[in-house]
Amino acid sequence: MSATELIAKHILEHRSKSTKPLFVALQGPQGSGKSYLAAHLHEYLIAEPYSLRVAVLSIDDLYLTHEGLVSLAADNSTNLLWQGRGQPGTHDINLGMHILSALKEGKSDVEIPHFDKSLYNGAGDRLPMDGSGRVIKQPPPVDVVILEGWCVGFYPISAEELQHRWDGMWKRERERLGLNEEQVARKIDLQDVNAKLKEYVRIWEFFDVLIKPLHKPASKKVESEYDIVYEWRLEQEHNMKAKNGGRGMSDDAVKSFVDRYIPGYVFFGDEIPSGPDYQHPKWTGKGLTLLVNERRAVVGTSTF
Repeated sequence: MSATELIAKHILEHRSKSTKPLFVALQGPQGSGKSYLAAHLHEYLIAEPYSLRVAVLSIDDLYLTHEGLVSLAADNSTNLLWQGRGQPGTHDINLGMHILSALKEGKSDVEIPHFDKSLYNGAGDRLPMDGSGRVIKQPPPVDVVILEGWCVGFYPISAEELQHRWDGMWKRERERLGLNEEQVARKIDLQDVNAKLKEYVRIWEFFDVLIKPLHKPASKKVESEYDIVYEWRLEQEHNMKAKNGGRGMSDDAVKSFVDRYIPGYVFFGDEIPSGPDYQHPKWTGKGLTLLVNERRAVVGTSTF
């Protein structure tokens, strides 16, 4: 089965006709094919024999406006992780709550926001929501809502766990990837992001199912499991620039951009939250991991 077919099968198994919609979270590292999968899932599920009504949203489209991102960076000038979009803290949580709540209620049309990453030399901006964007017509309510994003489902962790990972996993990954904590993320920066994640839990509570494409290296000699993220994200940027006339980030800017994401995977990328307050999200027992190779082909699956 293809990745699309495997995920669709999982969604259909957990969908209840009496309760609409089913909320599906799709989490994966940059460039892993989340947007591609979400688009193909949409086409697969709306076609016969299923003929479902499906809404797709990217967490990237919930980024603050360019002005908001600039203000966040200026107001937190010492926080390395907020000097640009990406990390928890750079999204408009209230906008996300408004959209998801409206989709759940199914009583009115919902305009889906769009963040254009090519603007401002790759810094990006969220386009105005003036009715000219993609609109989900309701009623009737949609059957499935898919939210895709690299940090979808990231939960805050305890201060003790943060310190444990800082001294252990993060120290090892910094050495493997040659990352300088004074250029990528200091502990206080991660503490700030961890605190912000508490606001994101309001969004995660909508979701019934979590899907995770996860890279499985072909060789055990791989220096770091996150090396592939740099390759995938650079390929993604090149593809975007090839289609839009070359607007976007330089290769060096992509490298620096991904550097800021790596701490998020290490500290917050668990399938099931490690913190005592968030041990049982709704997707517990309904999660699906797709193990993929360097070309994003599925080589195995597991559940959680």
